[in-house]
Amino acid sequence: MFDAADRLQELRGSELDGVEYAVEEIPPGLERLLREGGRPAQGRYTPGGRGRAPRITVYRRVVETAAGSPAEAQELVHDVVVEYTALMLNVAPETLDPYYRGLH
Repeated sequence: MFDAADRLQELRGSELDGVEYAVEEIPPGLERLLREGGRPAQGRYTPGGRGRAPRITVYRRVVETAAGSPAEAQELVHDVVVEYTALMLNVAPETLDPYYRGLH
């Protein structure tokens, strides 16, 4: 995950200063979501404010479940980081990183 964040930092420079990138095991409320037939998010963007930095979170177990192999998991993590960073910047993921593939 941090490789993807480092790559984006190189591409976008100071625009991403202060953004936190994190990994959590599962999203909040996962059991309820699955009982209701929902699809869990692979990540989340939390805007900054009131002394908090903006944060991009990847849900490790959700990504691992969706991926067929460790290599695919790594590519999926990259895409999730790009997607949520693009959401934060209000740009299309494809314009943020040319290696974005939209794997999911």
